[in-house]
Amino acid sequence: MLIVYIAASVGLLVYGLNAYVMLALMVPRRRKQRQADQALAEQFALAGHDLPRVTTQLPIYNEKNVVARLLRAVCAFDYPADRHEIQVLDDSTDETSAVVAELVAELQTLGHDIHHLRRTHRQGFKAGALAEGLAVARGEFVAIFDADFVPAPDFLRATVPFLLADARCCFVQTRWGHRNRDFSLLTELQSIGIDGHFVVEQAARAWHGLFFNFNGTAGIWRTAAIADAGGWRADTLTEDLDLSYRALLRGWRPRYLLDYVTPAEVPTDINALKSQQRRWATGSIQCAVKMLPRVLAQPGLGRFRKLQAVLHLTHYLIHPLILILTLLVLPLVLAHGMEFANALTMPLVSVMLVAMFGPSTLYVVSQAVSGGRWRRAVLLMPLLIGIGIGLAVNNSLAVARALLGLKGGEFVRTPKLGALAEKGAGPTSPQVGSYRQPLGRMYVLEILLGLWALGACGAFVASVGPGAGILLLIQALGFAAVGVISVLHGRHRHPA
Repeated sequence: MLIVYIAASVGLLVYGLNAYVMLALMVPRRRKQRQADQALAEQFALAGHDLPRVTTQLPIYNEKNVVARLLRAVCAFDYPADRHEIQVLDDSTDETSAVVAELVAELQTLGHDIHHLRRTHRQGFKAGALAEGLAVARGEFVAIFDADFVPAPDFLRATVPFLLADARCCFVQTRWGHRNRDFSLLTELQSIGIDGHFVVEQAARAWHGLFFNFNGTAGIWRTAAIADAGGWRADTLTEDLDLSYRALLRGWRPRYLLDYVTPAEVPTDINALKSQQRRWATGSIQCAVKMLPRVLAQPGLGRFRKLQAVLHLTHYLIHPLILILTLLVLPLVLAHGMEFANALTMPLVSVMLVAMFGPSTLYVVSQAVSGGRWRRAVLLMPLLIGIGIGLAVNNSLAVARALLGLKGGEFVRTPKLGALAEKGAGPTSPQVGSYRQPLGRMYVLEILLGLWALGACGAFVASVGPGAGILLLIQALGFAAVGVISVLHGRHRHPA
């Protein structure tokens, strides 16, 4: 147990230290990169007769709360209608399809080249829908938006120039924004966490030639790059990550626009958040199993780039490591008492502080760079850390299923509320109806693990003294909070 405990601590330390690496790569480069992006955009200012044909794909599945807003936003693009094809890739099984059909007919009468494409199956889920749409698409470039995103009218004019400037540019990714950041404390914490990824991590990777992925939405691809990389595939739950790695291994180059923000909605219900996290965790590890052998065997990539690819694709291993540490503290304290504490208390505290302080610094810096409320982010860090720890049960099970190759890899949509999430209807609203994620039984494990960690905290303090007790208390509160909130959100289910 002691060997496993030390190994898990070292693993967390590695991921924590890499947060500093990301900061060191991003912060000094951001001003120069912003100037380069602005200069290129000005150089390739698009005139009407120079505009290439673009297809915009909108994959949707049961999105009645947000689909009309999305379609109207895309049809409002400042781009000639005769050079902008829109595909609504509709796999819905509810009234969403009727809403789409009526709106598409209306928009067609206004002169928009928009098409409602229906499938009689969900084979391949989102990847399958994108592939079928691409087979009949006429665009040289393909923009993609999930249903909860609301792109600005200038989206194509802001992104297409980067594809025109570099014939080997495979895609341009914009930064995600958060329409409902201030809806609740949960949405605010998620927004800070997502900003850490997009403002620091994605920028650091993209600007230094590291492996960097399209995030599934709010970006635009070169159609030829998709074909050259082998097309959309549904053998993982993160088809965007998979395609990105295959394209980069083929020598294509991505582009990331830090300063261009495309707003979207974050989940208001913690059970929806857990569902989203399970999909991302499962898909990431599936991609790691599939792509890392190819990455490590690829000549000419360099050790640092390969190392960063490993840390990128295996990032969700952080959660099983947290789970291992939580489970082992109590038996180690009971079995060895002061001996365990004297040998590992200071190293443990040091490792855990570095592991937590690195990502925390990354989140705070992301708020400062993006114009967010960084002082408030500092105050919210204990809560963000606690929620992150509390998700360890949910994400660890997803990681385990991916590593074991178990079934259960269905693409589960994240419920979207649209205006409901911005007007205060919240996760208890009867209007959410059948889109509510089921509660399941995972909350039992989370609450039990919270009690286990609290017991470990008590045993440690009683046997040794305060020491690392505060860290164990944060773990206990994190697991318990996620479990209890899951019950509170899951109780309010209403018929559609």
